[in-house]
Amino acid sequence: MDYHSHIFHDYSLMVYKKNKLVGLLPANLVDSTLYSHQGLSYGSLIYSKTLKTTEFIQIWRSVLEFLNTEEIQNIQIKELPNFYLYNQSNNPLAYMLFKSKAELLRTDLHSVVDMKYKAYSNSRKEGVKRAVRANLKVEESHSLEGFWELILTPNLESKHGVKPVHSLKEITLLKSRFNTNIRQFNVYKDNKIVAGTTIFETENIAHCQYISGNSEKNELGSLDFLFHHLIENVFNEKIYFDFGTSNINEGQHINEGLLFWKEGFGARSMPQGFYNIATENYNLLEDVLI
Repeated sequence: MDYHSHIFHDYSLMVYKKNKLVGLLPANLVDSTLYSHQGLSYGSLIYSKTLKTTEFIQIWRSVLEFLNTEEIQNIQIKELPNFYLYNQSNNPLAYMLFKSKAELLRTDLHSVVDMKYKAYSNSRKEGVKRAVRANLKVEESHSLEGFWELILTPNLESKHGVKPVHSLKEITLLKSRFNTNIRQFNVYKDNKIVAGTTIFETENIAHCQYISGNSEKNELGSLDFLFHHLIENVFNEKIYFDFGTSNINEGQHINEGLLFWKEGFGARSMPQGFYNIATENYNLLEDVLI
């Protein structure tokens, strides 16, 4: 997280039990509120698979009590979507949020393909056929420069007046550190890039961090062709393929066209909650275990 440390006041926490590290909470501080780190897509507590529920309760209570003694009034948790907990046998966070009277602030919907039930709509199939007729090809690129400078950045600026969350310098630095986990796939027509996606890959999941195509993407079927190839050939052994969210305006609205496109690959919605907890509520956890 150090590449954007100048943006956030880091206040990450480490929890110990008898000098043994048992929990981590990546976080940053803004005024009197601690945020499950705003520079990360996912958050919440990080802990061992073998951690027992009673220990989790103790960790959660200790975190709230510590923050309260530090005069930090609230903590906002950005939860890890459940499909990322595929191999995690113990996840009592929802119960802790309930017991500490957490307030739900926002819910985003991730469009996720369960790879056992992938399916393609007629629209997506037709897009793939158009791409084949146009002689498009998909290649993995070890450089992000072409996609960033020729496709992604111009599209975001012209359509939304914004820049990518990661600058080219930042994403290049991240890829140099996590080369096998951050992968770039581009679509070419006559050796000219016309579309692409940046994938963040974990053991069980391929997550689309960025997706973009040029103005001809619908005529060419470039994005349909790209993701059909990724789902069928590159990441076909993954458990889930995560297209990310289609939410806008702090989760209040959904881009219907984008959602429709993602669901054309068999993606279905899985929620990610954002919660606020008053740190003084640590005392509500004193009588949980009886």
